[in-house]
Amino acid sequence: MMRRLGATGVEITPVGLGCMQFSGSGLVERFYRALDQPAVTSVVGAALDGGITWFDTAEMYGRGRSERALTTALRERELAPGSVTVATKWAPAGRTAANIGRTLDARLTSLQGFPIDLHQIHLPYGSLSPVSRQLVEMARLARAGRVGAVGVSNFSARQMERASALLRSKGVPLASNQVQISLLHRAIERNGVLDTARRLGITLIAYSPLRAGLLAGVFHADPGRVRSLPWVRRFLVGLGSRGLARTAPLIDELGAIGRAYGVSAAQVALSWLIRFYGETVVAIPGASKPQQAKESAAAMELDLTDLELARLDEVSRRCGG
Repeated sequence: MMRRLGATGVEITPVGLGCMQFSGSGLVERFYRALDQPAVTSVVGAALDGGITWFDTAEMYGRGRSERALTTALRERELAPGSVTVATKWAPAGRTAANIGRTLDARLTSLQGFPIDLHQIHLPYGSLSPVSRQLVEMARLARAGRVGAVGVSNFSARQMERASALLRSKGVPLASNQVQISLLHRAIERNGVLDTARRLGITLIAYSPLRAGLLAGVFHADPGRVRSLPWVRRFLVGLGSRGLARTAPLIDELGAIGRAYGVSAAQVALSWLIRFYGETVVAIPGASKPQQAKESAAAMELDLTDLELARLDEVSRRCGG
């Protein structure tokens, strides 16, 4: 069930592992609890054992701490560089395009010998250089063999199309665009991103595919758990009483389908995501526990029927997806 990453020769599983939670400090701590290295190694091991072949991290995730924690875990599992696919991202805020090349050695140092199979521009704004110059620098690094493929993150349809055209002029395809997609965040269907990606052969990497845990249903089952979460996560995800009430019909439907298969609501939500949009969309759920990574991997084996896909589509739209 492997999928091709854009027009590159890289093949990945439909579900990867997002590694933002491995950063250990900073902004991420406002959303998730910090994980120590043994916990990271357990999570990565569960993902590998479940068949996941690729991992998405970023410089911005703890200034290299996520990259180092990930590759430490891979080494502890005795995986050799090149045996899995590693994606990371360059942080543009307050920097020029030349910084991409200047900081590449720092990325590779943090990755401890693992190559950068996919290098992404983390945001389309914040740099002191225009995006076009950033893409030219990314293409230079790809042609030199220092990174495997080039991607972007949070780009609009128009930005993605321009990026693809510029990279093609340099002999490099735009492999991917990483954007938020889930049953409760389906903007790609309305803003042109999905249609553009399909037309140009660009993979969409869905971050927050479980809406930061909302689609797992645990907060609907026990609303009291919401109070233990950081307020930023509660606010941004819609974990207040109104948000829980609005999304309850979708959670009920996910739970009903999950019970029929003997799986969790989260697995049903992930299965829908990687099947409803065809080959174009892959997902990178995060995990703070091995069981979560195990369940995410197992979602690749859950083959929902066309009727179930359509039913979730319908209920999702009614709930504001």
